[in-house]
Amino acid sequence: MERVNLQEGWRFAKANSDEWTPLSVPGTVLSGLLEAGKMQDPYYRENEYEARELLAKDYVFETDFCISEEQLNKKHCVLVCEGLDTLADVYVNEKLVGKADNMHRTWRFDCKDALQKENHLRIYFHSALTYIREHEATPGKEITYEPTGGILGNQYIRKAHSMFGWDWGAQLPDIGIWRDLYLECYNAGRIEDVVIRQKHTWKERPQMGELSQEEYIEAVEQSDTVSLSVEVKPEQDTNLENTKVIVTLTDPKGVQLEQIVLPTIKEAVCAEILVAQPKLWWCNGLGDQPLYKVQVSLVDNNQFVLDSKEYSIGLRELTVSTKKDEWGNEFAFVINGIHIFSMGADYIPEDCIYPWITKERIEALIRSSVKANYNMLRVWGGGYYPSDTFYDLCDQYGLIVWQDLMYACNVYDFTEEFEKNICQETVDNVRRLRHHASLGLWCGNNELESAWDHWGISETHSPLLKGDYIKQFEYVLPKVTKAEDQATFYWPSSPSSGGCLDNPDDHDRGDCHYWDVWHGMKPFSDYRSHYFRFCSEFGFQSFPERKTIDTFALPQDCNIFSPVMESHQKNGTANGKILYYISENFRYPKDFDSLVYVSQVLQGIAIKAGVDHWRANRGRCMGALYWQLNDNWPVASWASIDYFGRWKALHYMAARFFAPKAGYIYTEGTKAVISAANETLENQSLTVTVRIRDVELNVLFEETVETTVKAQSSIHVLERDFADVIGSKKRRVFAEAVYTWQDGTTSTEAESFVPYKHMDLLQPQIETSVTEKDGTIEIQISADCFAPFVWLEIEDDVIFSDNCFDLTSEETKTICIRKEDVLSGKVLSADNVRKTLKIRSLRDTYEQ
Repeated sequence: MERVNLQEGWRFAKANSDEWTPLSVPGTVLSGLLEAGKMQDPYYRENEYEARELLAKDYVFETDFCISEEQLNKKHCVLVCEGLDTLADVYVNEKLVGKADNMHRTWRFDCKDALQKENHLRIYFHSALTYIREHEATPGKEITYEPTGGILGNQYIRKAHSMFGWDWGAQLPDIGIWRDLYLECYNAGRIEDVVIRQKHTWKERPQMGELSQEEYIEAVEQSDTVSLSVEVKPEQDTNLENTKVIVTLTDPKGVQLEQIVLPTIKEAVCAEILVAQPKLWWCNGLGDQPLYKVQVSLVDNNQFVLDSKEYSIGLRELTVSTKKDEWGNEFAFVINGIHIFSMGADYIPEDCIYPWITKERIEALIRSSVKANYNMLRVWGGGYYPSDTFYDLCDQYGLIVWQDLMYACNVYDFTEEFEKNICQETVDNVRRLRHHASLGLWCGNNELESAWDHWGISETHSPLLKGDYIKQFEYVLPKVTKAEDQATFYWPSSPSSGGCLDNPDDHDRGDCHYWDVWHGMKPFSDYRSHYFRFCSEFGFQSFPERKTIDTFALPQDCNIFSPVMESHQKNGTANGKILYYISENFRYPKDFDSLVYVSQVLQGIAIKAGVDHWRANRGRCMGALYWQLNDNWPVASWASIDYFGRWKALHYMAARFFAPKAGYIYTEGTKAVISAANETLENQSLTVTVRIRDVELNVLFEETVETTVKAQSSIHVLERDFADVIGSKKRRVFAEAVYTWQDGTTSTEAESFVPYKHMDLLQPQIETSVTEKDGTIEIQISADCFAPFVWLEIEDDVIFSDNCFDLTSEETKTICIRKEDVLSGKVLSADNVRKTLKIRSLRDTYEQ
C-alpha cells in the first residue's frame, strides 16, 4: 500500500470570494487567519464575539497534488480524511467524491474514477452556525434545551459540543481540516481491522500487605498466564490470493517472543499466543507500565508487505466492580485483581483551535497529571476523542482513561440518519482505541440521564425524545460498543446507578456528580455529609494566574466585574460566587492580585475537603475525579492547570492529597479528626505527631501515635476535643499533624479552628536562600511564625516541587526547580531565581 500525504499547498477563502489565505494543514479558518495575521487574537479581551461572526460563513479549502502513473493505475485509490470539521463536500478534479457530516469520524472516499496524475482537491465547508440555525426539528420532537454557555441547536450536528461554548469555554465553532488527510493507493491486501484480546489465568495469588510492593507485583506476575488472541480481518473486496498474515509479539525489552504465520482466508484469521509470567501493566502509583508490541503484516508470496499495523499493548486485567456490599453496590476499578481508589480529574480539549493541540502540549498535560499523583483521567463527553498520542501517553505513564462517548448535557432526536451516523462514529473510535492498556471504561454520555431524571427536561420535551434517550444509550450504543470491544466495561451515563433513569444520583450505587458546593453555595464541610461510591465530578472555580490574565486583559480591565473579566467567565454570576466564598473564609483582599491568589487557595481547599473525606472512607467511596484538569482558552474556571500550562494552587495541593500515602485533618469547633490513607500494596507503619501550636509557633500540646495502615486502606488515627488546650485562644492556634511513614516519607497537615478570616495571623518574616546543584535550583525557605498557603513565583514559568504549602514550624523547607520543569525550556540560574522570586502568604492579602 502506498500513502500520499496531502498536507501541503493548501489555501482557503470564504465561499464566493477571491481573497485566498495560505494554510498549514491540519488547519482551520481560525488557525489560518491567525497564522496569516488577518484577524485579531480571539482570546484577547472581547474579540471572541467578532471571531464567532467569521464562522457564520461557508469556506472553501483547496490544494493541488500529483501522483505517479503507478499510483494512478492501482485498483483502489481512497481519500482518507481523519478529521473534517464538520459539514463538508469533497471534490477531486471537480467531481464530488463524498460528503462528511461528523467531525468525530474517519472518512474514506473512493476517488479512483476522479483521479489524474495532476489533481485538484477542493473541500467546501458549510457553516455549522448557519446549519443549526436553519435546522428544522422533527414535528412533535422539538428541542429547546440549551447547555449553559452554549448555542441552541448544537445537538443537531456531530461536532464537539463545547465548540459552541460551555460554562468555561468560548463560542468558537471553528471550520476546517483538523486532522491528517492522505491518499491510499493499493491493488490488493488491505488490513481492515485487528482485534487483540487477552485472558488472564491466575494461580494462587500472594497475600497483599505482607510483601513489599515490588515483591507482591513480582509474585502476581509469576502466578499469571496470558492467552493472547490476535484476530486479523482483511478488507473484503480485495484480492487475497497467495497472501498470508504474519503476527509478531515483542516483549517490553524488544525481544521477539513469538511469530505466527497464517494463510489468509476471506473472513478473518486468528493467532493464539501464550505468555507465561508476563510483565503486567499497572496504573500510576502501583507499578510499572511495560508495553508489548504486536505487529501484523499482510504479505504476498514474495514476502512483499502489502499492509501492516503495529500496536503497543499492556498485559493487564482491567474492569469495574459493581458487586453488592454493606452500603449498596460498590463502584471500583479493578486492575490485576486490585481494587484501586481512582484519583484524577476530568479532561477537556486543550484549545478552542484544535490544530493548536500539539503532541508537546498533550505530553505536558499528561506529565503534570502524573506529577500530581493521578491514576485516572476522565475524557469528558462534550469535547472530542483525543488523538492517538493522548492514549499512547496514558499507556506510557499509567493513567487509566474513563472514556465518555461524545454526548453531553443535551437532548437528541434519534432519527434513522442520526443512528447510522453515530454508530459508525462509535465503530471508528472503539476500533482505534480498544487496544490501549489505559482504556478502562466506555461511558455513554455526560449527565444526560440526570437531565432526563431531574433537570426538568421531561416536563419541557416530548416523551418520544425520552424514549430516544433510552434507545440510544441503553440499547444501540452499548450493543455497538460491545460488538467492537467485548473486554471494556460499558456504563450508560455519568452520573448513573446503572441506567433506566433509576435514581442516577443514588449515593449508594454507581457514580455521582456533586455540585452543592459551588452551584449550591454550601460550605466545604458539606462534603463530609456525603459518602458517594465514586465521585466522578465535583469542582470549584478560581481565576488563573495574573500572568495569564495579562494575556487577555489590560490593566483597566482588572476588576472581576469588568466587561472583559466577565467575558472570560462563562458561568453566569460566578465571579460573584467566588467573592461570596472569599467572604465566608478569608478577609477581603486588599488588591486584584491578592484576590486572584485567594481565589486559587479557596479552590484548592474546597477540592481537598472532598478528597480528604472520601479517601478517609476508602472502601465505601472508591474514586474522586474533580472537575476539571485543564482549560481550552484563558478563562476563570474549575481547572487546576490553566490554558498556558501554569499550575494553579489546586494542582500543587492535588499532588499532596492524591499522594499514595497521605494524611488528612479537619476540625469542628475545638475538635480535630486525623486520618491516613495508604494506596500502596504493602502494609505501612506510621507515626503521627499531633500538635496544637499558636501563631508564634509555640507548642501548646503534643501527642505521638504509632499505628499501622494496611495496604489499600484508610484509618482514623485520632479524634480529640482540644477545648482544654485551646481555652480562649481559638483565633491564635492551629492543629498540626506530622506524618512519618515506614519508608521515611513525611508530610505535614495543618488546620485552624476558626475560619481563616477570624484568625489573628501575624505578618511572617520569610527567609530564603537560593542555590544551584547539578542543574537543579534549590530554594530554602522558613518563617518566624505560622504562614499558611505560602505561594512562590518567579519571572519564568516553572513547576516547583511544592507550592501553596503551610509553614508550621521554624524548620526550613526545601523547594526544587528541576531542569525539566522549566516550561519555557530556558536554563535558569540561581541568580535569576533569586532576583525574580516573589513570595506571598495569606497574611499578605489584607491590611487589617
